[in-house]
Amino acid sequence: MRYDLIIVGGGPAGLTAAIHARARDKSALVISNDPLASPLCRAPAMANYPGLPGVTGKELVERLLAQARDLGVELKRGRALSVMPMGESVMVSVGSDVVEGRAAVLAPGVSRAAPLKGEAELLGRGVSYCATCDGMFYRGRSVVCAGDAPNFDEEVEFLRSIGCDVAVRRLAGLSILGEDAVTGVRDAKGEETPCQGVFLLRATIAPAQLAPGMETEGGYIKVDGRMATSLPGVYAAGDCTGQPLQLAKAVGQGQLAAHFAIEAMG
Repeated sequence: MRYDLIIVGGGPAGLTAAIHARARDKSALVISNDPLASPLCRAPAMANYPGLPGVTGKELVERLLAQARDLGVELKRGRALSVMPMGESVMVSVGSDVVEGRAAVLAPGVSRAAPLKGEAELLGRGVSYCATCDGMFYRGRSVVCAGDAPNFDEEVEFLRSIGCDVAVRRLAGLSILGEDAVTGVRDAKGEETPCQGVFLLRATIAPAQLAPGMETEGGYIKVDGRMATSLPGVYAAGDCTGQPLQLAKAVGQGQLAAHFAIEAMG
Protein backbone atom coordinates (compact mmCIF):
# COMPACT_ATOMS: atom_id res chain seq x y z
CA MET A 1 0.00 0.00 0.00
CA ARG A 2 1.19 3.50 -0.82
CA TYR A 3 0.28 6.04 1.87
CA ASP A 4 -0.21 9.74 1.31
CA LEU A 5 1.90 10.60 4.34
CA ILE A 6 4.39 8.54 6.34
CA ILE A 7 5.31 10.01 9.72
CA VAL A 8 8.43 8.90 11.54
CA GLY A 9 7.84 9.40 15.26
CA GLY A 10 4.83 8.96 17.52
CA GLY A 11 5.28 11.98 19.77
CA PRO A 12 3.18 15.16 19.76
CA ALA A 13 4.68 16.46 16.49
CA GLY A 14 4.21 13.20 14.62
CA LEU A 15 0.73 12.49 15.93
CA THR A 16 -0.40 16.05 15.18
CA ALA A 17 0.85 15.65 11.61
CA ALA A 18 -1.07 12.39 11.28
CA ILE A 19 -4.26 13.88 12.74
CA HIS A 20 -4.07 16.82 10.33
CA ALA A 21 -3.52 14.46 7.39
CA ARG A 22 -6.64 12.48 8.25
CA ALA A 23 -8.62 15.71 8.71
CA ARG A 24 -7.65 16.47 5.09
CA ASP A 25 -8.82 12.96 4.07
CA LYS A 26 -5.29 11.68 3.41
CA SER A 27 -4.00 8.28 4.49
CA ALA A 28 -1.35 8.40 7.21
CA LEU A 29 1.04 5.86 8.69
CA VAL A 30 2.95 6.58 11.91
CA ILE A 31 6.15 4.59 12.48
CA SER A 32 7.27 4.66 16.09
CA ASN A 33 8.59 2.81 19.08
CA ASP A 34 5.99 2.59 21.86
CA PRO A 35 4.79 6.23 22.18
CA LEU A 36 4.02 5.65 25.87
CA ALA A 37 7.68 4.81 26.52
CA SER A 38 8.87 8.31 25.58
CA PRO A 39 10.46 10.64 28.18
CA LEU A 40 7.44 12.96 27.81
CA CYS A 41 5.22 10.30 29.39
CA ARG A 42 7.22 10.56 32.61
CA ALA A 43 6.36 14.25 33.03
CA PRO A 44 4.05 14.62 36.07
CA ALA A 45 2.44 17.80 34.75
CA MET A 46 2.58 19.94 31.59
CA ALA A 47 2.71 23.47 32.94
CA ASN A 48 3.69 25.11 29.64
CA TYR A 49 1.05 23.75 27.24
CA PRO A 50 -1.84 26.18 26.65
CA GLY A 51 -5.32 25.15 27.68
CA LEU A 52 -4.41 21.93 29.50
CA PRO A 53 -2.83 23.01 32.79
CA GLY A 54 -1.85 20.10 34.99
CA VAL A 55 -2.29 17.35 32.39
CA THR A 56 0.43 14.72 32.67
CA GLY A 57 2.68 13.90 29.75
CA LYS A 58 1.23 10.39 29.56
CA GLU A 59 -2.35 11.68 29.52
CA LEU A 60 -1.54 14.05 26.68
CA VAL A 61 0.09 11.35 24.55
CA GLU A 62 -2.79 8.95 25.28
CA ARG A 63 -5.31 11.58 24.10
CA LEU A 64 -3.32 12.21 20.92
CA LEU A 65 -3.08 8.47 20.23
CA ALA A 66 -6.80 7.97 20.81
CA GLN A 67 -7.69 10.83 18.48
CA ALA A 68 -5.32 9.55 15.78
CA ARG A 69 -6.73 6.02 15.98
CA ASP A 70 -10.32 7.27 15.92
CA LEU A 71 -9.55 9.16 12.71
CA GLY A 72 -8.07 6.08 11.05
CA VAL A 73 -4.34 6.75 11.40
CA GLU A 74 -2.36 3.51 11.02
CA LEU A 75 0.38 2.81 13.56
CA LYS A 76 3.39 0.61 12.86
CA ARG A 77 5.65 -0.35 15.76
CA GLY A 78 9.35 -0.35 14.91
CA ARG A 79 12.45 1.72 14.26
CA ALA A 80 12.71 3.66 11.03
CA LEU A 81 16.22 3.01 9.71
CA SER A 82 16.35 5.07 6.54
CA VAL A 83 14.30 7.56 4.53
CA MET A 84 14.90 7.65 0.76
CA PRO A 85 13.21 9.98 -1.76
CA MET A 86 12.57 8.02 -4.98
CA GLY A 87 11.05 10.27 -7.62
CA GLU A 88 7.35 10.68 -6.82
CA SER A 89 7.61 8.59 -3.63
CA VAL A 90 9.47 8.47 -0.35
CA MET A 91 10.58 5.01 0.79
CA VAL A 92 11.04 4.34 4.51
CA SER A 93 12.72 1.17 5.77
CA VAL A 94 11.44 -0.25 9.05
CA GLY A 95 13.58 -3.17 10.09
CA SER A 96 13.46 -5.57 7.13
CA ASP A 97 10.26 -3.94 5.73
CA VAL A 98 9.95 -0.99 3.34
CA VAL A 99 6.88 1.26 3.21
CA GLU A 100 6.06 3.86 0.55
CA GLY A 101 4.49 7.29 0.85
CA ARG A 102 3.85 10.29 -1.35
CA ALA A 103 5.65 12.37 1.29
CA ALA A 104 7.19 11.91 4.71
CA VAL A 105 7.32 13.93 7.92
CA LEU A 106 10.28 13.29 10.20
CA ALA A 107 9.40 13.79 13.85
CA PRO A 108 11.73 11.39 15.71
CA GLY A 109 12.64 13.79 18.49
CA VAL A 110 16.32 14.09 19.29
CA SER A 111 18.92 11.36 19.48
CA ARG A 112 20.56 11.44 22.90
CA ALA A 113 23.58 9.38 21.85
CA ALA A 114 26.64 10.88 20.17
CA PRO A 115 28.11 8.90 17.24
CA LEU A 116 30.75 6.40 18.29
CA LYS A 117 34.34 6.67 17.15
CA GLY A 118 34.60 4.72 13.91
CA GLU A 119 30.82 4.46 13.42
CA ALA A 120 30.45 6.72 10.38
CA GLU A 121 33.66 5.48 8.75
CA LEU A 122 32.68 1.79 8.99
CA LEU A 123 28.93 2.04 8.38
CA GLY A 124 28.10 -0.65 5.82
CA ARG A 125 31.50 -2.23 6.31
CA GLY A 126 30.70 -4.10 9.49
CA VAL A 127 28.56 -1.51 11.29
CA SER A 128 24.78 -2.02 11.06
CA TYR A 129 21.70 -0.60 12.74
CA CYS A 130 19.44 -3.63 12.17
CA ALA A 131 20.07 -7.26 13.15
CA THR A 132 17.14 -8.72 11.23
CA CYS A 133 18.21 -6.81 8.10
CA ASP A 134 21.91 -7.65 8.04
CA GLY A 135 22.35 -10.52 10.48
CA MET A 136 22.53 -13.24 7.81
CA PHE A 137 25.79 -11.73 6.54
CA TYR A 138 27.39 -12.60 9.87
CA ARG A 139 26.23 -16.19 10.32
CA GLY A 140 29.00 -18.09 12.09
CA ARG A 141 30.94 -14.89 12.86
CA SER A 142 31.64 -12.88 15.99
CA VAL A 143 29.56 -9.73 16.46
CA VAL A 144 29.06 -7.10 19.15
CA CYS A 145 25.67 -5.61 20.01
CA ALA A 146 25.17 -2.34 21.89
CA GLY A 147 22.21 -0.02 22.32
CA ASP A 148 18.92 0.80 24.01
CA ALA A 149 16.28 -0.16 21.42
CA PRO A 150 13.06 -1.56 22.88
CA ASN A 151 13.60 -4.79 20.92
CA PHE A 152 17.31 -5.03 21.81
CA ASP A 153 17.02 -8.46 23.48
CA GLU A 154 14.98 -9.83 20.58
CA GLU A 155 17.57 -8.73 18.04
CA VAL A 156 20.40 -10.22 20.11
CA GLU A 157 18.53 -13.55 20.31
CA PHE A 158 17.88 -13.44 16.56
CA LEU A 159 21.60 -13.14 15.88
CA ARG A 160 22.33 -16.04 18.21
CA SER A 161 19.60 -18.14 16.59
CA ILE A 162 21.25 -17.85 13.16
CA GLY A 163 24.65 -18.89 14.49
CA CYS A 164 26.37 -15.61 15.37
CA ASP A 165 28.74 -15.48 18.34
CA VAL A 166 27.28 -12.44 20.11
CA ALA A 167 28.90 -10.24 22.76
CA VAL A 168 26.87 -7.45 24.39
CA ARG A 169 28.62 -4.20 25.32
CA ARG A 170 27.63 -0.79 26.65
CA LEU A 171 27.40 2.08 24.16
CA ALA A 172 29.05 4.61 26.47
CA GLY A 173 32.71 4.98 25.61
CA LEU A 174 32.70 2.30 22.92
CA SER A 175 35.03 2.69 19.92
CA ILE A 176 34.80 0.68 16.71
CA LEU A 177 38.10 -0.59 15.36
CA GLY A 178 39.14 -1.25 11.78
CA GLU A 179 40.19 0.52 8.60
CA ASP A 180 38.50 -1.07 5.57
CA ALA A 181 36.25 -3.28 7.69
CA VAL A 182 35.35 -3.81 11.35
CA THR A 183 37.94 -5.79 13.28
CA GLY A 184 36.74 -5.23 16.83
CA VAL A 185 35.61 -2.78 19.50
CA ARG A 186 37.31 -1.09 22.44
CA ASP A 187 35.36 -0.25 25.59
CA ALA A 188 35.81 2.68 27.97
CA LYS A 189 38.33 0.70 30.03
CA GLY A 190 40.50 0.04 26.99
CA GLU A 191 39.58 -3.64 26.69
CA GLU A 192 39.27 -4.89 23.11
CA THR A 193 36.85 -7.47 21.73
CA PRO A 194 37.64 -8.87 18.27
CA CYS A 195 34.62 -9.12 15.95
CA GLN A 196 33.56 -8.88 12.32
CA GLY A 197 30.33 -6.97 12.88
CA VAL A 198 28.91 -4.33 15.23
CA PHE A 199 25.15 -3.85 15.62
CA LEU A 200 24.24 -0.46 17.09
CA LEU A 201 20.63 -0.94 18.16
CA ARG A 202 19.66 2.52 19.38
CA ALA A 203 16.05 3.47 20.08
CA THR A 204 16.29 6.26 17.48
CA ILE A 205 18.53 6.99 14.53
CA ALA A 206 20.20 10.41 14.36
CA PRO A 207 18.87 12.68 11.56
CA ALA A 208 22.02 12.59 9.45
CA GLN A 209 22.01 8.78 9.55
CA LEU A 210 18.26 8.45 8.99
CA ALA A 211 18.27 10.38 5.72
CA PRO A 212 21.77 10.56 4.18
CA GLY A 213 22.38 13.78 2.28
CA MET A 214 19.82 15.78 4.24
CA GLU A 215 21.08 19.15 5.42
CA THR A 216 21.54 19.54 9.15
CA GLU A 217 22.60 22.48 11.29
CA GLY A 218 24.11 22.03 14.73
CA GLY A 219 23.00 18.40 14.74
CA TYR A 220 19.36 19.29 13.99
CA ILE A 221 17.39 18.91 10.74
CA LYS A 222 17.42 22.13 8.72
CA VAL A 223 13.95 23.18 7.52
CA ASP A 224 12.50 26.18 5.72
CA GLY A 225 9.32 28.10 6.60
CA ARG A 226 7.20 25.31 5.12
CA MET A 227 8.94 22.70 7.31
CA ALA A 228 10.55 21.22 4.19
CA THR A 229 13.99 19.62 4.44
CA SER A 230 16.61 19.69 1.70
CA LEU A 231 15.28 16.34 0.39
CA PRO A 232 12.28 16.34 -1.97
CA GLY A 233 9.06 15.19 -0.36
CA VAL A 234 10.58 15.08 3.12
CA TYR A 235 9.43 17.45 5.88
CA ALA A 236 10.36 17.64 9.56
CA ALA A 237 8.77 18.83 12.80
CA GLY A 238 9.38 18.97 16.52
CA ASP A 239 12.54 18.68 18.58
CA CYS A 240 14.52 17.28 15.63
CA THR A 241 14.40 20.76 14.01
CA GLY A 242 16.20 22.43 16.91
CA GLN A 243 15.66 24.79 19.80
CA PRO A 244 13.48 25.56 21.60
CA LEU A 245 12.56 21.99 22.54
CA GLN A 246 9.01 22.84 23.55
CA LEU A 247 5.78 20.86 23.27
CA ALA A 248 3.73 23.73 21.82
CA LYS A 249 6.34 24.26 19.11
CA ALA A 250 6.33 20.56 18.25
CA VAL A 251 2.55 20.45 17.87
CA GLY A 252 2.51 23.59 15.71
CA GLN A 253 5.29 22.34 13.47
CA GLY A 254 3.58 18.97 13.09
CA GLN A 255 0.46 20.67 11.79
CA LEU A 256 2.47 22.87 9.42
CA ALA A 257 4.56 19.98 8.08
CA ALA A 258 1.47 17.94 7.23
CA HIS A 259 -0.30 20.99 5.77
CA PHE A 260 2.52 21.87 3.37
CA ALA A 261 3.28 18.26 2.51
CA ILE A 262 -0.34 17.74 1.46
CA GLU A 263 -0.47 21.09 -0.34
CA ALA A 264 2.52 20.02 -2.43
CA MET A 265 0.69 16.85 -3.50
CA GLY A 266 -1.76 19.01 -5.47
